[in-house]
Amino acid sequence: MSTQPCVFIVDDDYAVRDSLGLVFKTAGLNYLTFENAEHFLETYSGGTPGCLLLDMNMPGLNGDELQSELIRRNIRVPIIFLTAHGDIPMSVRAMKAGAVDFLTKPVPSKMLIERVQTVLQHEALTQEQNREKQELCERLNCLTSREMELLPLIVAGKSNKEIARQLDVSHRTIEIHRARVLKKTGATNLMELARLYEVCQLQPETKSGES
Repeated sequence: MSTQPCVFIVDDDYAVRDSLGLVFKTAGLNYLTFENAEHFLETYSGGTPGCLLLDMNMPGLNGDELQSELIRRNIRVPIIFLTAHGDIPMSVRAMKAGAVDFLTKPVPSKMLIERVQTVLQHEALTQEQNREKQELCERLNCLTSREMELLPLIVAGKSNKEIARQLDVSHRTIEIHRARVLKKTGATNLMELARLYEVCQLQPETKSGES
């Protein structure tokens, strides 16, 4: 499947799929159509960024059930429900489960394109942030187990002497390890190292209770 953002249209009505496809083609958006939820599940593995435009009432798996199955498989794709027979409890249930929007047919083409483009733009930003995070966190992979042990202590602002005393090693040993940590991670100072640590969702030790 393409790595370009794509609108995945899942609807059992051919006329709806065809008309929606024309709308997105005219807007210059990539799209794929599926006649049922099962077909979508057979095809989509989560590797393609995009937006799922999902009908609620379909033979076989309905929209609710497809959403639940995607969650069960840990496949994240933003869902906009587009149904002719929606109600408030249905929309609340879908939104609580993570849907980004719940629209009732018919929807003006301009509104639908705007909603979808907003979702795709958000997805593009999220993917870029995830890539940056991954690149940052990969810097930690080159650290030894000892350096990883020292990392939270360094980020917590402990001095070399404090760390040496806590780990019962020489001050010089900690000096060497600290220099290696900074070099391997590409951090030029403690603030940069702390940002890297925070981005990778590690929790530094606090200085409370030091002896």
